[in-house]
Amino acid sequence: MTADVIVVGAGIVGAACAAELAARGLSVDVIDAGVIGGGATAAGMGHIVLMNDSPAEFALSRLSRDLWLALAPDLRARDAFTRCGSMWVAVDDEECAAARAMQSAFAAASVRAHLLDAAALRKEEPALSHAMQGGLVVEDDAVVYAPAAAQFLLTCSAGASRIRVSTQSAVSAVDANCTHASVTLVDGERRTAAHVVVANGLAASRLVDGVPLEAKKGHLLITDRYPGTIRRQIAELGYIKSAHHASGTSVAFNAQPRPTGQLMIGSSRQFGTTDPAVEMNVLGAMLKRASRYLPGIGDMNAIRTWTGFRAATPDGLPIIGAARHDNERLWLATGHEGLGVTTSLGTAKLLVARMLNDPPMPGLPDLAPFSPRRFVVAHADE
Repeated sequence: MTADVIVVGAGIVGAACAAELAARGLSVDVIDAGVIGGGATAAGMGHIVLMNDSPAEFALSRLSRDLWLALAPDLRARDAFTRCGSMWVAVDDEECAAARAMQSAFAAASVRAHLLDAAALRKEEPALSHAMQGGLVVEDDAVVYAPAAAQFLLTCSAGASRIRVSTQSAVSAVDANCTHASVTLVDGERRTAAHVVVANGLAASRLVDGVPLEAKKGHLLITDRYPGTIRRQIAELGYIKSAHHASGTSVAFNAQPRPTGQLMIGSSRQFGTTDPAVEMNVLGAMLKRASRYLPGIGDMNAIRTWTGFRAATPDGLPIIGAARHDNERLWLATGHEGLGVTTSLGTAKLLVARMLNDPPMPGLPDLAPFSPRRFVVAHADE
């Protein structure tokens, strides 16, 4: 066997899985068709944010955020980890009520978050429109430069000496039986291991039958340097609703301060396209939305715009676990949509614990809501 485990995908989720496996003493082969931290990892905002749209999402994002905060002291300057916190902004009474409900839920779970009225909001973030009615600050949310963090996990984390990375190497097929698993590369090379983890985002559905992933296109823009414009990652409360749209095109305000003094502005969501081109009508709608919250944005210089594709599942939760009901050699870690960076470390922790048959551990969420078995139909020959 070439390694104990082969991980397909060197994005943030694959890198996290490889690092967790190596930290447990296993040798790991990581194979990616592109480069470390490419694909959706390179295209996203790199936010590490606590989300509570469902109990399962909250449990996984909380575990993962705690793991990121524990890892932060080891990260390098180039990983650009900043514990800036998140601010959810309310435009009216209905959204203020939503902020109060979110704060109440967080308080019940001992999460640090506090409400702001309109005056406190303006004091906290003066660049925001004075039309905003209030908001919620979640103290311990953070941002990280995800491509660099993926490289850190694969080359600098504990156990990294047990990780071998092959980039520009596309996998054309995966297989598993009762004793081992294997991958076949496009050049015909075959590698075997005790386990294979498929963690290559949208491409997972081409390797494992029955994985229901759909591309959700997004646009982002980064400005020139305007240090001090905003302090925290800021998003409208309507962002949560937009993030789970199942069809059509939607935009929502999301702005992130970068350590360079630049602002990253988002976001958009589109189904039904895999064209990577920047679409000016969608970008225009996104910026128009952003200017409602940050009126000064029109005076800023944009230096780059780009698009990426999130891997979305029908129920909005990632797919984590054994791909086949009676064979725990082939594993899936995909479908994280816009929360891949946030939930990467927790995903790895859950998957490896199950793979190695760890006894139940306090603080680890239930894997059942993320199980591939809720979607993947067993092969007829199994």
